[in-house]
Amino acid sequence: MKNSCYLPIAYWGPIQYFTKFLLYDKIFIEQYETYSKQTYRNRCNIYGPNGVQSLNVPVIKGSSKNILTKDITISYDMNWKINHLRSLESAYNSSPFYEFYIDDILQLYKKKYDTLIDFNLDILRLCFEWLQIDDDINLTTDFNLVVQGDDYRQNMHPKENRNEFDGLFKQANYIQGFEQRSGFIPNLSILDLIFNTGPEARIVVLNSYVE
Repeated sequence: MKNSCYLPIAYWGPIQYFTKFLLYDKIFIEQYETYSKQTYRNRCNIYGPNGVQSLNVPVIKGSSKNILTKDITISYDMNWKINHLRSLESAYNSSPFYEFYIDDILQLYKKKYDTLIDFNLDILRLCFEWLQIDDDINLTTDFNLVVQGDDYRQNMHPKENRNEFDGLFKQANYIQGFEQRSGFIPNLSILDLIFNTGPEARIVVLNSYVE
């Protein structure tokens, strides 16, 4: 096990994200950074019928360009929850474990969260249950540009292939629902792994990091 690392918050984070909770002794979740848009903080990538599909949580940034992640609020101007759940159904309703896990997800979406970080932290706690991860959630108390530990706050991005810069991550294969159509797609949302492998998901995560 390595000592510590810093991670951003994540909306149904990628598999790479969850390898860190099994690799490091202590994880710090950054909440005092200036919020970065178009990142895993408010989006995830799933495997839809036509390949990679992004699901985005709309947020309210207001007039400030320097709003902190902890202060980002969720917009409900659009019915994005219904759209996300329909997209998950379309992508995974034929997957082996969709029916087993979808009720847990529905319970989360029945709640109305004010802040993105509260929503994402409850998602993280649910994923801990699924993956049998016994870990405390440690939130940062201020922002430090240089940290005492490995820094992944800006090195996980849904649009740019930055995985090559993470020498501790190597995606282990598993069977995906549309793999015969579009091939294997690595490092999708943890939801793709859960729906397709169920209780074996933890093993795939364990096999996806390099010590």
